[in-house]
Amino acid sequence: MLAIQENRKAVKYSKKELFRRVLWMPFSVIFRLSPRPCFGFRRWLLRCFGASVGTGVHIYPSAVIYFPWNFLIGEDSSVGEWALVYNLGIVTIGKQVTLSQRCHICAGTHDYTLPEMPLIKPPVDIQTGAWICADAYVGPSVTVGEYAIVAARAVVVKDVGAYSIVGGNPAKVIGSRTFSSS
Repeated sequence: MLAIQENRKAVKYSKKELFRRVLWMPFSVIFRLSPRPCFGFRRWLLRCFGASVGTGVHIYPSAVIYFPWNFLIGEDSSVGEWALVYNLGIVTIGKQVTLSQRCHICAGTHDYTLPEMPLIKPPVDIQTGAWICADAYVGPSVTVGEYAIVAARAVVVKDVGAYSIVGGNPAKVIGSRTFSSS
């Protein structure tokens, strides 16, 4: 039997995290209402809340960054329209990464092996040059290797090797990425 009452009583966030969450709420609205081409403003706002944001990063206003202080993104990366970065745990995004529209990066889950199902916050790591395509899901504790591609609507629950192309539900290797010499 599940221990739902114990789950609800459990302390899931420190007082500092709760304070940051409350403070972020009105600023997340400002983030969302900022004009589409104001990438610099959104980078600045995320940095004000503890994010590590590289130069040339493009994050669209409809993207949701749940906890900026758990967000690290390298230079020249982008987070597309309506992308969801549910970063209860640390989400690290390398350089030149593309998170396409409506993808979901999830760094939070529950330990289903215990009746009280405590909240856990495992990291997600998306390495340099990777592309997470439209509507794809990348789950907790997953590393997406350098230059890998997660195909549209794929569901990734295990690590993806460098230069791999994965697709499906659950995601399986469907190819490998190569670059021409030109």
